[in-house]
Amino acid sequence: MSITAERKQELIKEYAQGEHDTGSPEVQVAILTERIRNLTDHLNEHKKDFHSRRGLLVLVGQRRRLLDYTKKKSQGRYEALIGRLGLRR
Repeated sequence: MSITAERKQELIKEYAQGEHDTGSPEVQVAILTERIRNLTDHLNEHKKDFHSRRGLLVLVGQRRRLLDYTKKKSQGRYEALIGRLGLRR
């Protein structure tokens, strides 16, 4: 369900704004999106896993808040990010 350290490093390299950037909203949203996709696959197989379902809802809310922050700060960065991640909205 969780992402591997290698996959996390790949996401950081792909979405980082600078060389040592690990905390920008783009990086955080990319990592959350990967975790959400993994949890969604898990829940399709284990339909009665309600503890993981709650965790998924927490992650989705956290990603939503980060996306709202990015949209408020820079509309262009927001649109580029959701386009790269394939998110709606």
